[in-house]
Amino acid sequence: MAAFVRVVERGSFAAAAADLGVTPSALSKLVTRIEERLGVRLLTRSTRKLTLTAEGDLFAQRSRDILASIDSAEAEVTASRTMPRGHLHISVGTAFAKRKLAPVLPQFVARYPEITLQVDLSDRQVDLVAEQVDVAIRSGALADSSLVARKILEAKRVICASPAYLKKYGAPKTPADLRKHTCLVITGFASLAQWPFRTNEGINRLTIAGPFMTDNADLLLDMAIAGLGIARLADFMMNDAIRDGTLVPLLTDAHLDEPFPIHALTVAGRHRAPRVKAFIDFLVEHFGDQPKAPDTKGNN
Repeated sequence: MAAFVRVVERGSFAAAAADLGVTPSALSKLVTRIEERLGVRLLTRSTRKLTLTAEGDLFAQRSRDILASIDSAEAEVTASRTMPRGHLHISVGTAFAKRKLAPVLPQFVARYPEITLQVDLSDRQVDLVAEQVDVAIRSGALADSSLVARKILEAKRVICASPAYLKKYGAPKTPADLRKHTCLVITGFASLAQWPFRTNEGINRLTIAGPFMTDNADLLLDMAIAGLGIARLADFMMNDAIRDGTLVPLLTDAHLDEPFPIHALTVAGRHRAPRVKAFIDFLVEHFGDQPKAPDTKGNN
């Protein structure tokens, strides 16, 4: 059953066989034996790809549920008597990794010396199953409802510029003034180029364009601090710069900061594995009760 699911997830016998440490022909014969026992065809094979039949799709769904239940049962039975151990594969966005995760990871390693860590930095949406990721840390709305999500933090967005930029060009007084300024733009997510503001008529989303664009939030932050232009980024990226005065919040009365959650995502069943649960609990312990962010409106 596990082998069949791996074939489905990887889309080929060769890729699944490499994962499982067997030959493609042995894996193909195993699936054939399952089909013979069930009396139905589960996969349509061609020289180019494998396609699930209707019966194969149903069997794959039920197999995933059963395998997840087995993992959960084993994890719950062993969790009470064993120190979490094993290899933990994590996927996390670059900004969160640098600003939030890196400072606390040494504490996790010290607490759980029998867990080995692999941390992949990626701002794309990863396939946890295909890439064998145990935990993915992602922000915003959840696209895949089949994953188990646990909220670890809530963030919001802030519009800022450096004192050097403001001295040279002045501060925008209204959202419309942004059209006269140099704005820095994150690419790859169309919504991040739509900056929301409160108006008498409701929420107005201003389409932002500028001479500098990047898909990396850390680089955008560096450019804002260097005085290249005005940026809108997550507060956990901006807070240190706001505290030390290298960035100044703008348009705080009109700007809609749009709070958004950051979740730890796992495949169903795997969230109860001791090493996975220990890591997610650690994240909640450190980030669940965040200190108050700098006051961006100049209030006490």
